[in-house]
Amino acid sequence: MSDNTINSSAEAVDPNAGPELVISTEGMVRIFRINRPARMNAMTPNMQTELSEAFIDAGQDPGVRAIILTGTGDRAFCSGMDLKVRKEADEAGKPYRYKMTTLNRFGLEVILETYKPTIAALNGTAVAGGFEHALACDMRIVCEHAKLGLPEAKRGMGAHFSTIMLPRVIPRAIAMEMLYRGDYISAEEAYRCGLVNRVVPVGEALNAALELATAIAKNAPITIRRMKETAVKSSGLPLAAALRLDEGLNPYLSEDRKEGARAYVEKREPRWQGR
Repeated sequence: MSDNTINSSAEAVDPNAGPELVISTEGMVRIFRINRPARMNAMTPNMQTELSEAFIDAGQDPGVRAIILTGTGDRAFCSGMDLKVRKEADEAGKPYRYKMTTLNRFGLEVILETYKPTIAALNGTAVAGGFEHALACDMRIVCEHAKLGLPEAKRGMGAHFSTIMLPRVIPRAIAMEMLYRGDYISAEEAYRCGLVNRVVPVGEALNAALELATAIAKNAPITIRRMKETAVKSSGLPLAAALRLDEGLNPYLSEDRKEGARAYVEKREPRWQGR
């Protein structure tokens, strides 16, 4: 897929119709695009369920070696829960079902524990639950005009996932200030504190993410999975316990290890078998 094709496909999505989640595949990369630009790509319960199922499917598909999550348009990656829908439900007397008590309670954990590389391509602003979906991914590429943040303290909400994860990703003092104040930060500020991998021009987040994902997908899939699974499962463990983790397929005992050595000596690209 060329850069022009990527950009034109973003424009081709009708903002007033079509699925809330657009799924496509480019080579060995699965792309999920949140498609509610008229509502700043705000999440609905159905979309959250569909997204969880999509990540599970991609995680189990041997033809997928990397996953990108992005949004439609250049205004917002995702603005979190659709508060207009929630306000209408509150006024109708419908009880609020806190995510940890619903079938969607594990949605962010599904992303976090998808043992393939995940990249959030922040085409626009990512706040509240949208920020948390980006935070659940391994890497983040953000357009220069985007704002990022957690306004939950200003909305009486919780930011449960970010309260746990954000201090593990960036320095704790910066994380706690973001949580306590509820203010947004710029793309450059996010880069300086290590929250995002790189800042790109408007309209280039998906292109940059696809370039990164394609490069990663060329590497040994067993090794990549082992790295992801170890990184997730070792988080918070004492060093001695983390060093003794031995989960999943062992790349040292794989056919791919032998193929990697052969390809290097023979000066050719390796042909991974994933076993």
